[in-house]
Amino acid sequence: MQTTIAENILNVTLLEPKQKHPTIFARFDLLAEGESLTIHNDHDPKPLYYQLLGERGNIFIWEYLEEGPEWWKVRISKRVTGENDETLGEIAAKDLRKAQVFKKYGLDFCCGGKKTVKEACAEKGLDVTKVEKELQQADALPASRPLPYGDWSLDFLADYIVNTHHSYVRKNLPDIKAYANKVMKVHGSGHPELLRINQLVEEIYAELTAHLVKEEKVLFPYVKELVAATNGTQILQASHFGTVQNPINMMEMEHEIVGKNLAEIRELSSDYSLPEDACASYSLLYRMLDEFEEDLHLHIHLENNILFPKALDIEKRLN
Repeated sequence: MQTTIAENILNVTLLEPKQKHPTIFARFDLLAEGESLTIHNDHDPKPLYYQLLGERGNIFIWEYLEEGPEWWKVRISKRVTGENDETLGEIAAKDLRKAQVFKKYGLDFCCGGKKTVKEACAEKGLDVTKVEKELQQADALPASRPLPYGDWSLDFLADYIVNTHHSYVRKNLPDIKAYANKVMKVHGSGHPELLRINQLVEEIYAELTAHLVKEEKVLFPYVKELVAATNGTQILQASHFGTVQNPINMMEMEHEIVGKNLAEIRELSSDYSLPEDACASYSLLYRMLDEFEEDLHLHIHLENNILFPKALDIEKRLN
């Protein structure tokens, strides 16, 4: 029995079958934090990923370097203590290119952004190794010069959300509501899912109409007061709602309600697939809903994953 050891590489094809996983585990256990082991195999070692996760826990990073047809090469790195998995929201906040991977697999990075990739994939029964590989590949994509949301001051970000996303909601949601009702009346007998879609749109309209006002009249003004207090231009006054965590909790709960409604609409419509008898209004409704959901994902992401955590941090530092 022989192993190839060069630059910490292990060729597992040279091992007896019963010795493969025990040897890999032993070599992994010898790694110091931040060090890595690269294994070479003649088939996909994906089962090893799940065994390693089950027996050692989330203390490693798994990266495919080559995937067949003759060789599969995987770099397994031991995490540094305290370096936990980032949440979907944190990943998207740093790089919106990776948000496209989450969208592809239906992983909610805005309302459900507090889950890790492993947790979110487990909930949906997805192959986490495949998702993590695509996230790694996103790093190599050409930069598209995205807006630097995370670098903006919170008062500027709040104004941007109002002027861009709140304005979008107010402009488009009444038309979506009208078309949902119209299409339901014309096509509802042949497509009963339209009755539920219309009901969900009505709920979204009612929820967001009140939600935007609460943000603009209560939460965002207080965020601006936090910024002003940090800059020393005014003294922070006690708010009637106590800590900023309270309105944030309410906003996040309302985000989740709207997010679930839109997710149900997408499921009912089979990802906005039009039936053969769809008229122009039917087509327009589905296109508007698809675009509305796309905008709302970014809208909620900017609040849940950037604005809210930073506001909480500022208030904590001021107190």
